[in-house]
Amino acid sequence: MKNVTDSFVSLGHWPSAGSFGFNTDIFATNPINLSVVLGVLIFFGKGVLSDLLDNRKQRILNTIRNSEELREGAIEQLEKARSRLRKVETEAEQFRVNGYAEIEREKLNLINSTYKTLEQLENYKNETIQFEQQRAINQVRQRVFQQALRGALGTLNSCLNNELHLRTISANIGMLGTMKEITD
Repeated sequence: MKNVTDSFVSLGHWPSAGSFGFNTDIFATNPINLSVVLGVLIFFGKGVLSDLLDNRKQRILNTIRNSEELREGAIEQLEKARSRLRKVETEAEQFRVNGYAEIEREKLNLINSTYKTLEQLENYKNETIQFEQQRAINQVRQRVFQQALRGALGTLNSCLNNELHLRTISANIGMLGTMKEITD
């Protein structure tokens, strides 16, 4: 305490005006200077510092608020995108399943129509073969009949004389006449 009292006492004794120098007594000069500077700073700087801190606080709060709003918007967009992705994945799965089912259905339809076409072709083939066989049989019959007729005519012509021939014709004409009378 003695130093503090000495510093106030020494204020009353000013050095002569001709000498200027630094007071190197740290305990005598610094606490007074510091208390004056701090007092002036606190008195005048309190409002400015308070305004600066309030402005800074408001900017930080606004930045946080904006960040939260942006975050919420991003979360909403993310949820919408996830929802659309799930929907698209579901539709893609349905298309894939339906596509496979449609392919299998088309494959079965193609196989069935091919079998039906083959069956029809087989039936046409069988009908054509049967028709050609029947035509060939008819041609053979006609030829056999013609040859038998020629042979019979040849035999008749060689065996028959004119008299027998005339009697056969007369008998046949008589039979035709009788048949005509019956039908009338």
